[in-house]
Amino acid sequence: MIIEQLYTSCLAQGAYYIQSENECAIIDPLREYTTYTDLANKNNAKIKYIFETHFHADFVSGHVDLANKTGADIVFGPNAETVFKSIIATDGQEFTVGKLTIRLLHTPGHTLESSCFLLLSENKEPLCVFTGDTLFIGDVGRPDLAIKSNLTQEDLAGMLYDSLRNKLMPLPDKVIVYPGHGAGSACGKNMSKETFDTLGNQKKVNYALANISKESFVKELTTGILPAPQYFAKNAMLNKSGYDNFDKVKENGCKSLSVEDVKLLLNSSNAIILDVRKPSEFANEHIPHSIFIGIDGQFAPWVGVLIKDLKQAIILVAPEGREQEVVTRLSRVGYDNCLGYLQGGIEEWKSKGNGIDSIHSINAVEFYENYQTNKLEVLDVRKPGEYESSHIDGVCSKPLDFIDDWKDSLSKEKEYHIHCAGGYRSMIAASLLKRDGFKQLIDVAGGYASISKTEIKTVAVACSK
Repeated sequence: MIIEQLYTSCLAQGAYYIQSENECAIIDPLREYTTYTDLANKNNAKIKYIFETHFHADFVSGHVDLANKTGADIVFGPNAETVFKSIIATDGQEFTVGKLTIRLLHTPGHTLESSCFLLLSENKEPLCVFTGDTLFIGDVGRPDLAIKSNLTQEDLAGMLYDSLRNKLMPLPDKVIVYPGHGAGSACGKNMSKETFDTLGNQKKVNYALANISKESFVKELTTGILPAPQYFAKNAMLNKSGYDNFDKVKENGCKSLSVEDVKLLLNSSNAIILDVRKPSEFANEHIPHSIFIGIDGQFAPWVGVLIKDLKQAIILVAPEGREQEVVTRLSRVGYDNCLGYLQGGIEEWKSKGNGIDSIHSINAVEFYENYQTNKLEVLDVRKPGEYESSHIDGVCSKPLDFIDDWKDSLSKEKEYHIHCAGGYRSMIAASLLKRDGFKQLIDVAGGYASISKTEIKTVAVACSK
């Protein structure tokens, strides 16, 4: 028996490989299906089933391509409707994989079709449960992502309360919980950094499994939920209806483009230049009007939050040798219209006599000294929870997630110092504002982590402005 968690940190997402004898099953696969076919081939196994815990909103699953390549059956829980061929299983329906049994437990609440998959041994002993977004380590899934539902988030939260208590909590304490996500995902509020645990321990430490009333549970679960990123609903629909073949997406996106190719595409296709290098490299020099979202960070989620159109034509400026990685990670959230990458990068652009742009960046000590002697306009682009925990006295929250909601309240002629927690998101914000015509932007390298080490006054109360 093989049970392998395939965890992807960028998405804080867990996919699973289960094998018994020469048969295997995949749970919640990512877009790049070869990860799973290669693993099956290595273990001399055939992929029999692809189990989907629900219609994922935060990434495009690999279920359609994987099924087409292997002939495996795609399995969803009750209430699911798909355009492609799939098995819509009933609550309690069982599937055999070698000598193992996988039982579907319908657990509506996160979404109406949400289901968990209980793995049973040859003797039908419960071993582990793959909970998708129903139960996380330390948390549960948000109840506001159902597709085309007339139910309120309070209705779904109530369903989730019942699902947890009727389907999961009665399982033996020794059962291992394997969730769909960990800390960093927007699918819950307070997930643990741990990626698995025993059900018994979760009953002790997870607020959602505590002895609380349904009313208290619903109130807790629906309080403080930030709006879902705009790409969530779009990804969920792709997972329901299907998508372009990943091999073709990768082939198109990994085309090498000359400087002249890039110029022609910029003029003819309404393409944007997406620069995925390090923040310091982008600050030093970049192609004018390009957007920065670094590959060495939560790249795909930020692309999904900030680039509104899944069909947006994209030209890459990427570190040499990482172009395919970038295209793959774009495809994970449904951005399949990558036209290629600039061969030779920024150096090739300059060698052809083209102009470059830059963003002024200072360290935290310089920022502190300037702040002591001048009245600076500061943009704190961290998430609301980070801001509420601690921030510079008098500075208001301007979350990067909602930049379109607040940027128009700023003056394009004023000077703004921008910081996040460590310098990644502030450079994203600076690139977007600069592209929008803001002229005096100063990035604070090292972000709040470095700023808080100076003697600057910090507080944990909301700004009154």
